[in-house]
Amino acid sequence: MTTAPASPIRFTLHTLAPYQRQIAYALLALLVTSSTMLSLGQGIRLLIDQGIATASTAQLKFYVLLFVAMAVVLAGGTFTRYYWVSWLGERVVADIRERVFNHLVDLHPAFFEQNRALEIQSRLTTDTTLIQSVVGSSLSMALRNLIMFVGGLIWLFITNAKLTAIVIVSVPLVVTPILLFGRRVRGLSKRSQDKVADVGAYVGEILGNIKTVQAYNHQATDKLNFKDFVDNAFQIAVQRNIQRGFLITSVIILVLSAVGLMLWVGGLDVIGGRISGGELAAFVFYSVIVGSAVASISEVIGELQRAAGATQRIFELLRATSEIPEADTCQPLPAPVQGNIAIRGLRFVYPNRPEEAAIDDINLDVHAGETLALVGPSGAGKSTLFDLLLRFYDSTAGSILLDGIDIQSLALSDLRHCYAIVTQSPCLFYGTVLDNIRYGNPTAHMDEVERVARAAHAHEFIMALPQGYETHLGDGGIGLSGGQKQRIAIARALLANTPILLLDEATSALDAQSEYQVQQALDTLMQGRTTLVIAHRLATIKNADRIAMLNQGKLEAIGTHAELMASNELYRRFSALQFKQHDAPLHQ
Repeated sequence: MTTAPASPIRFTLHTLAPYQRQIAYALLALLVTSSTMLSLGQGIRLLIDQGIATASTAQLKFYVLLFVAMAVVLAGGTFTRYYWVSWLGERVVADIRERVFNHLVDLHPAFFEQNRALEIQSRLTTDTTLIQSVVGSSLSMALRNLIMFVGGLIWLFITNAKLTAIVIVSVPLVVTPILLFGRRVRGLSKRSQDKVADVGAYVGEILGNIKTVQAYNHQATDKLNFKDFVDNAFQIAVQRNIQRGFLITSVIILVLSAVGLMLWVGGLDVIGGRISGGELAAFVFYSVIVGSAVASISEVIGELQRAAGATQRIFELLRATSEIPEADTCQPLPAPVQGNIAIRGLRFVYPNRPEEAAIDDINLDVHAGETLALVGPSGAGKSTLFDLLLRFYDSTAGSILLDGIDIQSLALSDLRHCYAIVTQSPCLFYGTVLDNIRYGNPTAHMDEVERVARAAHAHEFIMALPQGYETHLGDGGIGLSGGQKQRIAIARALLANTPILLLDEATSALDAQSEYQVQQALDTLMQGRTTLVIAHRLATIKNADRIAMLNQGKLEAIGTHAELMASNELYRRFSALQFKQHDAPLHQ
């Protein structure tokens, strides 16, 4: 699990730390360009006083060439600075995205039930782009203008101390609005980013469920809802921009007023012969540099405030901790894993539903190689039991033992290597058929992939696809039938070659032909494996070694289909309702 630094500032510095050499290159180029820019003022003074005022063609030519040389150095330094600063921005953002993603995929699943995945996605894209803009541009501009400000003040003192006093007096007047409006801009920037993330999350949700939206003719309502999201984001952005506008406007007025005052005083000194025209030109040049630097810094502060809000949102993700901790000292599993599961006094309460137990004092033994069917009404605790076996949640009380070892003392990766899962709606990823099967074992050779595909009765339809195993699938396996998706998921589970199989009835949503093919693949998959199956089909129940009847989180009864039909009234009623339409076997 990634550990986040103590604050967003430290987080940013920590991210920049590995690139000290590149930072040094950028700073060196920054110093060269800033020094050259400041030297231009002296070039202007010499050009006027030693070139134009002396009426010497040779002198004029020399100082013009010197001025051009300085411009060339300035251009080369600017290119170097831009390259390295841009490189740093892109590199840092890539590192942040990688770090946040690596942290997120290790968090407990409940985190993503409490936080919208699309909003998190917005943080990884929009917010990190803001950080890239700051690191790759704004921060460099801020440092450059700070150097120009300090250097310009020094040259102002050297050129004319009296006029510099005007600049010194004006600086506090300029800094005041920066402090006043900067704090407001930062708060509004974070709110603006939150609203933009809401817009992205809503778009993703609606477009991801477009068939349902259109089937219920919900477009008009969704358009109105989206307008509200967009308008809210717009209003916050307007408020933020008004504050930034006030900041920039006030700085410009104050800076240019100070420059106007300096021109008046300096002009009087030139008329009185107390300074030369070149000195006044140089002083005006440095005054403009100092004023522009302050104005630019005030504008960059707005960008920095926006980035601070974005960094805070990224930082919040890194501060999130998993509620499924690894044991301090993890026990090793015996090799090979047999697949014996012992459940002792198991109780679980969802944090958002503390008044009722989803699993209530269950004791159950599942023997190695046994197929146990879990049946019961909706909300009985069947899926919750799967989540507890995989440690997506930790039990409130009791324990689960795998081959005699408490699963909470096992490394999460070791525990989950023992399971393969096939759900009613299999999860297929964007990519090729081969990628999706290899998800169960990324290092598997092609002959292994074909072997499990044949065992899953999937090889024939895969070879009929346009590029066979290299055929690209859309999001969620768009383009494949339900039965084809299931057989790819079964092939993936076969390739994982785990001792325990979890099935959330993989045939309940299929037609008769697809069910027959998938059931054959499942029979192959279940051979020699401990199998727990959430059952909705009579065929699955009759083929199970034992059946566990769950009701309101409790284990009501356990036995074979015949035993439960003879001894348990609840099971008889449930069978009559749930399996009536499937009394006739589908594959004889």
